[in-house]
Amino acid sequence: EELGKTADILENAGATLCLGEGYLDSLLKAGYDMILRTPGMKPYLPQLEEARRQGIAVTSEMELFLSLCPAHITAVTASHGKTTTATKIAVLLGTAGYRVHLGGNIGRPLLPVVGEIRPEDRVVIELSSFQLVGMKQSPRTAVITNIAPNHLDWHTDMQEYINAKRNIILWQGAGDTAVLNADNNYTASFSAEVRGNIRMFSRISKPDFGAWLSSDGILVFTENGKDTPVIPADEICIPGIHNVENYLAAISAVWGSVSPEVIAGYARSFGGLPHRCELVGEIGGVKWYNDSIGTSPSRTIAGLKSFDRRVILIAGGYDKHVSYEELGPVAAETVKAAILMGETANAIESAISSFADIPVYRVDSMESAVVTAQKIAGDGDIVFMSPASASFDLYSDFEERGDHFKRLVMELK
Repeated sequence: EELGKTADILENAGATLCLGEGYLDSLLKAGYDMILRTPGMKPYLPQLEEARRQGIAVTSEMELFLSLCPAHITAVTASHGKTTTATKIAVLLGTAGYRVHLGGNIGRPLLPVVGEIRPEDRVVIELSSFQLVGMKQSPRTAVITNIAPNHLDWHTDMQEYINAKRNIILWQGAGDTAVLNADNNYTASFSAEVRGNIRMFSRISKPDFGAWLSSDGILVFTENGKDTPVIPADEICIPGIHNVENYLAAISAVWGSVSPEVIAGYARSFGGLPHRCELVGEIGGVKWYNDSIGTSPSRTIAGLKSFDRRVILIAGGYDKHVSYEELGPVAAETVKAAILMGETANAIESAISSFADIPVYRVDSMESAVVTAQKIAGDGDIVFMSPASASFDLYSDFEERGDHFKRLVMELK
């Protein structure tokens, strides 16, 4: 009944539907050659382990696509910023003249159209830890922009999460390329496991081969001892050091395929994606920003650091069982008042109060959060909705949460 017409379409196409609580048990009785695990399904369920013992191939849609795709694949993973970075890479390659296919967590499903992809095309995919866990295929170019605690409500522990991210480089060959963040302890440690070419990026130090931020604020690419300036950081359309890091990763991924001029032109004009430090509007001298993509403390920290003044922070939501300790000292330097809601409100307030004595307001809905923010905000203030938490306690996903926030803000006009 829940599937409705979809069930009829699948059955008419020859599919057998196995539904109900014991649906996985039927996998072992039907004589299947291959099982495609969806990203939300843990790879080590007893039924899947038994299928492997019986010689049934257990894989996933994305792993199968990687094995079949004839074109150069660039894949991006991260704890935050992977959608933005993947989009940057795809647009840069497209601007340079390539026929580009964007998929994975974003864009269209790619496996159904793999037959349309030509060897000379470029494919860019965003991969989550759910997709990478258990994967034994890696892309030609693998990009890891950062790793921080996330999704620990799903993964067994932090090590399993790290191992899943590592899979993006683990199965590469000698002719492949890994792009790693030299400033992140987790990603930097992966360099010892790279089998092919390695490009490091950094906003702190100069790598032997890769993109970096110079002391005078210029994004530079270094190769074979040659430094090529690309663009001053203050000319990038979207502010924030986290966005500089995303560009450093993208530059390292496309270098040699896209000219510095194309990269600089794009960076000066690209205004960002929805729900990512998105300016909703300015009302009564107050700027309202939607950063609903901020589903983890590290993502919210990156957003807070992008402003040149203290902000009124709206945060809280579904508990993914991650620590908020790292948010405290950053909030002490960047937040003038916090409006908290949801399951994580207590943890966030505790983290902030350990480092700063700033006003904290508790609310039970986004409507109340916006009303409270309007009451306490004055001319020149910034209201920054970046929950540092998932949305599943009140919303189906971060897009729905962000869209709701934007509607409420626009109603203030």
